[in-house]
Amino acid sequence: MLPFQAAPDQFGPEVRQPGLHCWRVEKLKAVPLAASEFGAFYNGDSYLVLQNRGDDGADLHMWIGEKSSRDEQVACAMLATQLDNFLGGEPVQHRQVQGYETPEFMNLFPRGVSYKEGGVESAFRKQQSGSGPVQRLYHIKGKKNIRAKEVALNWSSFNKGDCFILDLGETIVSWVGSQANIFEKQKVREIASLIRDTERHGKAQITNINEGEETPEMLKILGPMPALKESSPEDDSQADALNIASLYKVSDATGAMKLTKVSEKSPFAKDLLVRDDCFILDNGTNGKIFVWKGSGANAEEKKAALKVADDFIQKMNYPRMKTQVEIIPQGRETVIFKQFFQNWN
Repeated sequence: MLPFQAAPDQFGPEVRQPGLHCWRVEKLKAVPLAASEFGAFYNGDSYLVLQNRGDDGADLHMWIGEKSSRDEQVACAMLATQLDNFLGGEPVQHRQVQGYETPEFMNLFPRGVSYKEGGVESAFRKQQSGSGPVQRLYHIKGKKNIRAKEVALNWSSFNKGDCFILDLGETIVSWVGSQANIFEKQKVREIASLIRDTERHGKAQITNINEGEETPEMLKILGPMPALKESSPEDDSQADALNIASLYKVSDATGAMKLTKVSEKSPFAKDLLVRDDCFILDNGTNGKIFVWKGSGANAEEKKAALKVADDFIQKMNYPRMKTQVEIIPQGRETVIFKQFFQNWN
């Protein structure tokens, strides 16, 4: 049993309207974010992100910061269940962990995603909003899902192969390494704009420079520029990993979890999915677990879907904070899920 319950009546009829809705979890409550704050996440917090597409369905994402507390993560899951129930169990639910988000999630934020130190329980934001000058450094890296992550404010954080943003409050310096790829070059300007618009309310000046063009203001903060590290491109071999998967029937999601493996090799026959039960599609070697909720499964089994996924991840010794979870109600299957089955029609 969970040690507490999230506050009731968190969500109103506005969540049924098409669009993007975001909340931060604070003291067991879902606190709505302003649109200007979308995409800027504190690593000590957990968030709910709902993409409502009206008649085309909805996706409900639980975003977990790498330094968020276990209690906060539990509260986030409970609030997600509450929102899912409010929407009639229709959304496809996803658990996103900082640094391991899906492309689908990243695409919700066209100006990019940024990670910031601190959280609800931290004094970090209060310190930063005081009279002292803002001084932050963000590292921009990737080819497909490009992210900004806050790093130590010194030259040792830099390398020639990536892009960086030096946020000085009234000035935001967008720095491009000599070996940076074209995707990072495009994204660094978008992330700089995101910081300007969400943190500075559009009032900061963005300066775009290339490696070797460092400004006096930049050198004053960081000191003399040393020889930088060479490019360290990400290993792309994981993108070609085989989609090895197994399918399990969950026979009792409300008590001790009982699993029966129904197939250990994909593509699976679609008729293995029985409407009166829940199933786990295990693609954990590639960091993904799917829970399929049959329309005839009982309410308690459906509510326990995330716990079932967590228990399964623990049973299989998969890294919890690196394993994505997707909870799919029957009739809302995603293309990624369907690809594991034969002749899905």
